[in-house]
Amino acid sequence: MGSGCLKVTKYFLFLFNLLFLILGAVILGFGIWILADKTSFIAVLQMSSPSLKIGAYILIGVGALTMLMGFLGCLGAVNEIRCLLGLYFTCLMIILITQVAAGLVIYFQKETLKEELSRIVRNLIEKYDPLNDDERNLQDAWDYVQTQIACCGWTGAKDWENNEILINQSMTAYPCSCSNSSKDFQVDTGFCNLDVLINSTAAYAGWPVHQQGCMYGVEQWLKDNLGVILGVCTGVAVIELLGMILSISLCKNIHSEDYTKVPKS
Repeated sequence: MGSGCLKVTKYFLFLFNLLFLILGAVILGFGIWILADKTSFIAVLQMSSPSLKIGAYILIGVGALTMLMGFLGCLGAVNEIRCLLGLYFTCLMIILITQVAAGLVIYFQKETLKEELSRIVRNLIEKYDPLNDDERNLQDAWDYVQTQIACCGWTGAKDWENNEILINQSMTAYPCSCSNSSKDFQVDTGFCNLDVLINSTAAYAGWPVHQQGCMYGVEQWLKDNLGVILGVCTGVAVIELLGMILSISLCKNIHSEDYTKVPKS
């Protein structure tokens, strides 16, 4: 009966660690995706805020460590190595505590992150310059966001009135990526000139652009993507907990089996 229980526990632990290995690879993939993505809003955050890059590297590190722990768990389960299972249990507990702590920090810092995001985008809009090659990738990423979400500015098109180039041009031009006119669909970067000028100056209200800001669309985009990431992390946490339970159970069963095999004097 004890031997059968040992085998069942061993193979269950192996199965969970196999899933653990796969989910670790998924977390690793998310980290690499954040660093490699150059065409969505992630690129804007990544180039403007070092915290996102740090977060991506943390995801890569956690993913790699998770895969390593999954491998060690499989090895310890199959070969019934008690010290390896004990190390596996300890590392799982540390990873789980770290994940919970990171989740709590993100949850309680939501407003701070939102304010930082707003500051990043407003600064980008104010400094936007199509001739500035140093910021070309960042500006192209924001143009992509405005084109895909069909929005303009952060809270609205009025944000572009703070752009230095548009101020110098007396608002007689507007960002092409904000345009709601079919003739501008082929141009999604830089500034477009107004066709008809009643006076020598203009205002954002006269621009043929989307008036809705990108804030709500971006927040929804982040919620959708964060939901996927959090779902994966939750799945990993559940498997970690089950792995801890099975590993400690297997350790006890191995100890009991070894004890019963000791010859009586």
